[in-house]
Amino acid sequence: MIGKFLRERLAWIWFIVLQQVLILFVAYVDAAIPFWPVAYIVFLSVLLLLMFLVYRYVKETRFYRSLQEWNTSLDKQGIQEPESPFERMVDESITQQTEWLRQTASRNQILLESEKDDLLAWIHEVKTPLTAMHLMIERMEDSKEKSNLTYEWLRVHLLLDQQLHSKRISFLENDLYIEKLDLKSLLVPEIRSLQSWCMQKGVGIELRLEAPEVYSDAKWLSFIFRQLLTNAIKYSDNNDITIVSRLQGGQVVAEVQDEGRGIEAQDLPRIFDKGFTSTTRHGDQASTGMGLYLSRRAAEALSIRLQADSAPGRGTRMILVFPSRNEFVDMISM
Repeated sequence: MIGKFLRERLAWIWFIVLQQVLILFVAYVDAAIPFWPVAYIVFLSVLLLLMFLVYRYVKETRFYRSLQEWNTSLDKQGIQEPESPFERMVDESITQQTEWLRQTASRNQILLESEKDDLLAWIHEVKTPLTAMHLMIERMEDSKEKSNLTYEWLRVHLLLDQQLHSKRISFLENDLYIEKLDLKSLLVPEIRSLQSWCMQKGVGIELRLEAPEVYSDAKWLSFIFRQLLTNAIKYSDNNDITIVSRLQGGQVVAEVQDEGRGIEAQDLPRIFDKGFTSTTRHGDQASTGMGLYLSRRAAEALSIRLQADSAPGRGTRMILVFPSRNEFVDMISM
């Protein structure tokens, strides 16, 4: 701040210094003017200049220092009151800008909430004919046609479910209910809902749950497993998927292991990024790039560490590491 203050007034400082040098030069060349008394006056003038600069630095930088430390939010409380006309000009400009931004942000927030509510309402409305469609498919006698329609119905259902959870993810923390869950009771309904897809692709799912219980939220943990299972089925053909859980270092570790095509090494660090699909399979239209991103977001809210281990040709292993001491257990006991 000192350097900026001096650079801002450098022209004035040089003007005063050169003026004092000129006075000394005139006193030196003109014998009628006593040099040392003039030099003394110049010395006092320079000393007063330094004192004046210190005073002005303290006075003038107070406002700009508060402006520099301002966190650029829409609240002006952290900015000092302006004292000079130029400071008042800056303050008025900031006030107008922040008020405009506040109004714009408020309007955008209202529009965003309205669009989100409309989309959620639309998803819930679509679920009604989708349920009716599923009941109609179940009554079909042609097994091949029934299997094909069930698969297409399931794809629509999963896409709607993913869209619904993507809109809920922003206020996920307000939607959590932590309880002791039995993993088998949680996973079996998810596996049954994907049964027709598994049969079509020749995929079997095996459960090996050595650690059967965890503390978590049933709805969001089901969503995480649903995304991992659909990914595993999507990229597997005539292979088995294994879901295991075990105790490791006082923590419950659950794994979803498939024997599908695997993930390229350059893609592995990015698979949890929003919208990322693949750098090598650009023609793959089956992936939206949202499933694993939403799973990671939900896992973080549940204090679950979600990791991936994969290589091309040897399948993918998705690992969920539950906390050793779930931070919500104390809340339940209170």
